[in-house]
Amino acid sequence: MTNNEKNIRAFLAIEPSENILREISNLQEKLKREISGRISWTRPQGQHLTLKFFGDISREDINNICAAVQKRVVSEPHLNLKIEKLGVFPDARRPRVLWCGVTGDVERLINLQKKLDGDFTAIGFPAEDRSFKAHLTLARIKDPRDIMGMSEALKKYDSFKAREFTADKLILFQSNLTPQGAVYTKLAEFALSG
Repeated sequence: MTNNEKNIRAFLAIEPSENILREISNLQEKLKREISGRISWTRPQGQHLTLKFFGDISREDINNICAAVQKRVVSEPHLNLKIEKLGVFPDARRPRVLWCGVTGDVERLINLQKKLDGDFTAIGFPAEDRSFKAHLTLARIKDPRDIMGMSEALKKYDSFKAREFTADKLILFQSNLTPQGAVYTKLAEFALSG
């Protein structure tokens, strides 16, 4: 394998604490009993706040990404974030993704993501065409037409709140797609300055 083979599917993300992941798992179990249809639930250990999805990249790309992220995080403080509320993309009439929202230092998180996106554009990765919306994906809806119970669940769990957590690092993950779902491997960690 050469350094330029683009065979590593990767993304940059924040990983919530174990406590948050347990609370999300409990919420998913409740939702599974209330929402039916062709829906694929994410595994709790795969929950993360994605800041940038790179797609298939090379080892050389990883080195360039790591250098850019390391340079950026030295001046970025920890973020205090809270996972709360439910929502769907793109809208309730045609739900494709069921998610939990993020509150807390969201403005700082959005600014960090914008700066990183600019850094990545400078090393050859196109800027995101959609505005960044911090969220954890709970499920992907295969066919919005046959989903039952979604609007009731959105109302019922609108006040869902998990505890607060401190995001003190960014993680570059590799994603391997398997028949059982994606398997994530940490390629690098970058500590925020504190």
